[in-house]
Amino acid sequence: FGGCHDVWRQVISTLSPGMRTIAYDLPGHGHSLSVPGTSARSAAKAILADLATRGRKKVHLVGHSMGGAVATLMALSEPERVASLTLLAPGGFGPEINGPLLRRYAAAAGRNEVRTCLAAMSGPGEQPPEDIVDTLAEMRERPGQVQKLVEIAAVMTRDDRQGAIPREQLGTLAMPVMVVWGTDDAMLPVAQADDLPAHFHLHHVLEAGHMLVEEASDLVASAVRRNMSRRRRRSSARDRAV
Repeated sequence: FGGCHDVWRQVISTLSPGMRTIAYDLPGHGHSLSVPGTSARSAAKAILADLATRGRKKVHLVGHSMGGAVATLMALSEPERVASLTLLAPGGFGPEINGPLLRRYAAAAGRNEVRTCLAAMSGPGEQPPEDIVDTLAEMRERPGQVQKLVEIAAVMTRDDRQGAIPREQLGTLAMPVMVVWGTDDAMLPVAQADDLPAHFHLHHVLEAGHMLVEEASDLVASAVRRNMSRRRRRSSARDRAV
């Protein structure tokens, strides 16, 4: 939430040079500001449709925060199209969310306020990269962008709770799943990574906050590569009966 495709450039640059990557602006963000349907479920449908238009039958999905919720919903909706799923502090893994901080970030317009919010969402003593501050501040200069983010945040954090994906649904995902979470996440508590399905791989990033793409880009790229190389889980009799 509140980001754009440009924040992924450091991660993308460290992946295999022969790997084709597609980085999206979620509906209501950046170049997708006018795309209708800004909920995670609507975004999942929109991206699946766009990938189909591009002729991409099977993809490795990576998502952070709200993008993690979107990626998870995509995998649940059309699992046969997802080769692997790498999730960075994903939304929707529990009801708890720092609503006041998210709403402040949504309303941040100038560089100083964007920088302050990013620092609050990062690990102890971590300062956000200035190029990221510039990118996100410039995105917010688009007419209507800040108001759209404020509207989305208000819906996402109603009563300071977020919608949660049932754990039993997560357990049906047969593709390789990697979850990465900072131990000092001030937005989504790291405890939401507890009691995940046994076949999920979990990586805690010590003293990292919520902004894993910026705080640990090399580690994120490494996690993506490792997860892409893992094999799909074979369905058990119990899975087939669901």
